[in-house]
Amino acid sequence: MSDAIGIAQFIGAVGEMARDECAPSIPHVWQRDLLNARNPPRVTCTHHQFDELPDTNDYPFQDMVPCSLFFGSIEVNAIREHLPSHLKKSSTFDIITACIWRCSTRALRPDLETQVRVMFAINVRGKLSPPLPTGYYGNAILAAVATTTARKLCENPLGYALELVKMAKANVTMEYVRSYTDLVVIKDKLDLNRVQCYLPTNSTRVGFEEVDFGWGKPAYGGPANLWTGPNPKLASSYTSFSNGKGKNGIVVSILLPNVAHEIFKKELEVYTLKGHAIGGQYLSTPIKSSM
Repeated sequence: MSDAIGIAQFIGAVGEMARDECAPSIPHVWQRDLLNARNPPRVTCTHHQFDELPDTNDYPFQDMVPCSLFFGSIEVNAIREHLPSHLKKSSTFDIITACIWRCSTRALRPDLETQVRVMFAINVRGKLSPPLPTGYYGNAILAAVATTTARKLCENPLGYALELVKMAKANVTMEYVRSYTDLVVIKDKLDLNRVQCYLPTNSTRVGFEEVDFGWGKPAYGGPANLWTGPNPKLASSYTSFSNGKGKNGIVVSILLPNVAHEIFKKELEVYTLKGHAIGGQYLSTPIKSSM
């Protein structure tokens, strides 16, 4: 029915009503027909999100260990130092995603010929012509995906992973969005395949941190629980956060098998170590809200 941006818009409107506003500052737009399939529907792009792959994840839930990592400007800039000059100005999301994807894959040690992927949501509101109107609060995201072999991801430098992430985002054009929509209509049953896939969710620009019910802005705005279900996948959440030193940044929560935990930590420190100080704040338990 709605995506995170739409939910944040709705909750923000409720906050405005609680503060005695006469109407929402952003009028809601229904118009679900704006994302209807074409007539006739036609698939013109390749959509690897739905590829069928064998599930080799044999880690039981009780063996999974949560951790939270803080990435401020110091940590992100330390990672940038490992990138070629033409990639140093990449977005923070792209850099963190490429780094964690590569480090977690090296820590999990899959067969080197295994297909590994990263999949993340793309907001398509501005991808269409004309763009979706301001206030559209329906589901306007789709999954972008990058795929390669574990060998290529693990043996190539970090810039290789980053190029794949950037290419996955660039592939989401207006034609890609329409092809994706048509595919969903053509196929009776279509599920995103999360096998051998890193699934980051970025809530840092959704708008939850701006919601105000009259008591001020929230101390935290993000998922309550990332890890549910008997067979968890390699998912993580990116949330805006201010650490105990008053530095603003992004907290990345991630769940890893116990056997891969320490390996992942060491792999990450290769990029976040600067001098003799650890760049990424590595915690064995999730960071708690101050609420």
